[in-house]
Amino acid sequence: MFLRDFINDFNKLKNPAKAKILARFFKTGPGQYGHGDQFLGIAAPLQRIAAKKYTGLTLMEIQKLLNSKIHEYRLTALFILIDKYNKANANERKKIVDFYLKNTENINSWDLVDLSAPKILGDYLVKGEGDIKILYQLAISKNLWEKRIAILSTFTFIRQNNFAHTLKIAEILLGDQHNLIHKAVGWMLREVGKRNLRAEKDFLEKYYKIMPPVMLRYAIEKFSSDERAYFRIL
Repeated sequence: MFLRDFINDFNKLKNPAKAKILARFFKTGPGQYGHGDQFLGIAAPLQRIAAKKYTGLTLMEIQKLLNSKIHEYRLTALFILIDKYNKANANERKKIVDFYLKNTENINSWDLVDLSAPKILGDYLVKGEGDIKILYQLAISKNLWEKRIAILSTFTFIRQNNFAHTLKIAEILLGDQHNLIHKAVGWMLREVGKRNLRAEKDFLEKYYKIMPPVMLRYAIEKFSSDERAYFRIL
C-alpha cells in the first residue's frame, strides 16, 4: 500500500462533527497544549484497523505521517510503528527506537505518548537492549512530551514488578509545573500500588506534603476514604 492510498482511505472516514469535539477535548485552542493540532474525527478503533492494513509503509512514509498536523495521521503512524516493532529482530528494534526518539517533537499529545511509549521505548529498555539513561535524560527535558514519555515508558517495568525507575523518575518530576505530568506521575504511582502497595505508600509518606494536588489525587484514587484522609485528601 502506498501513502496516497492511506490518505485517500482516511479522507473517506473523516467525521467533521466528531472532529470538532476532539479538537475541544484535546485542547487545541490558542495557548493550550494541543494548539495547532487538527482532527479528522476518526475513532481510534478504525485507526487500529488502518494500521494493520498499512503496516507495510516504510519509515520514510511513516515520517511523513508523523510530520503532519493531523492528529489521526500521527496516532496511526505510531500504531504502525508498534506493529513493526513487535515483528522486528534486535537490529530492527534499535532502528525503530532510534526513529521513535528522533520524533519526540511529533509525539506531542498525551494519547500519542501513552499508547506508544510503554510498547516501544519501555519494552526496548525492559529487554535490556538500550541504555536506561535515556529515560533520565528525557525526564529532565524541557519538553513536556519527552517528560511524559519518560514516566510512561516505566509502565512496562511496572508490569514486570520492577518499580525502581518509576519511583526515581516520579521523584525527578515532583516539581514539574504541568498538569499532564502531574496526572501521568500519579497514574504510574497508582499502578505501582496495585502491585506493591507498600512501595507506593513509602514514596507517598516521603513526598505527599510537597506533591502537586493532582498528582497526589491520582496516586491515591483507589485508597480507602480513611487512607485518603490520612494523605489530606478529603
